[in-house]
Amino acid sequence: MPLDLNTLEIDSLKAKARIKEIINRTPLQYNLHLSERYGAEIYLKREDLQVVRSYKLRGAFNKISCLSDAERAQGVVCASAGNHAQGVALSCKKLNIKGVIFMPGPTPKQKITQTEMWGNGNIEIILVGDTFDDCQKAALTYSKEHNMTFIPPFDDLKVIEGQGTVAVEILEDFPDVEVVLVPIGGGGLSSGISYHMHKASPSTKIYGVEPEGAPSMQAAIDNNGPIELEKINKFVDGAAVKKIGALNYEISCQLLTGVKPIPEGKICTTILELYNKDAIVAEPAGALSIAALEFHKEEIKGKKVVCIVSGGNNDIDRMSEIKEMSLLYEGFKHYFIVRFPQRPGALRLLVSEVLGPKDDITRFEYIKKTERERGPALIGIELNSPKDYTALIERFKAYKFDYIEINKDQTLFEYLV
Repeated sequence: MPLDLNTLEIDSLKAKARIKEIINRTPLQYNLHLSERYGAEIYLKREDLQVVRSYKLRGAFNKISCLSDAERAQGVVCASAGNHAQGVALSCKKLNIKGVIFMPGPTPKQKITQTEMWGNGNIEIILVGDTFDDCQKAALTYSKEHNMTFIPPFDDLKVIEGQGTVAVEILEDFPDVEVVLVPIGGGGLSSGISYHMHKASPSTKIYGVEPEGAPSMQAAIDNNGPIELEKINKFVDGAAVKKIGALNYEISCQLLTGVKPIPEGKICTTILELYNKDAIVAEPAGALSIAALEFHKEEIKGKKVVCIVSGGNNDIDRMSEIKEMSLLYEGFKHYFIVRFPQRPGALRLLVSEVLGPKDDITRFEYIKKTERERGPALIGIELNSPKDYTALIERFKAYKFDYIEINKDQTLFEYLV
């Protein structure tokens, strides 16, 4: 049977009063160019401007504030890919309690450094596992062994209640909002927002959006319950979760209008556009809801829309990877293995006749260490326009170049590029 939502003790209005001493009341900003592009009235809820540059502080502080004195004295443990960790770290410092924070090994250095800064002596960081799910198992074991309270990143009523304060602020600033696009990782934000909107503004439609490479909510919906994904793409690290929270699923599946996976490449394009057009630094999970506008353009046309910019903890070292993924997704960049025809001047022919006048070779390397003159080469080509792709392929064929396009072969692409 579905969970009876009326039995849940979730009151985000009370949570707002509880956490007001530590959080920023983030702005709701009208975005002109997105509004013009999609024919809607689009606002951005700027949780990237939160104290720890993500909404996660809301749920973490609300949960820890509700612990007993005895529980606080024992300390707390959490598992996080970065943003929840920072929320717990600042909460520990504010309340002067001990915290042990488990983070996956591949967590961006920027998020680790920020977590250390917010904790400022009150926390210990332990890096373990390749994914959030791996480090959460280790954190749960540690909390039991040391009799410390585990602070879940999403699957907890008090955490959900805290995240729901985002919806409280939206309705205070924009009471006639018609559509909200909310990112989904573990589901704490989507369940908190959808629950409060269900109570306070039931006509508002809530669309959940998640990374295409980690669609844990859609998998749960298809399975009629949470299920662990065998493999996920960890690029959208703030939302790359193998298994949706049980409570979050029960709430969100009843209240969300729909759920849609968004390609990682589109998220990368959105990160770059937000930076170049609006001077907004969004992490991949933070850009998720704005990237989703393109996939909801019919549903939002003429509507009053809010996109949750959930976080801004983006490591600058990732920008080259973000640009590359955007170019590949948009069709500007293509990689080929090319075996040159056995005739003199084949390389010159490729440059002068096969490439278009404004195309650019961005990578060139012979795959074999010997017989370079006749061996295959890995070639990266950036087009002036995605429309030029068809003509490029036709010229490859016309000049009898033997080629394999490795963009379309994920195994080859990961191995060679």
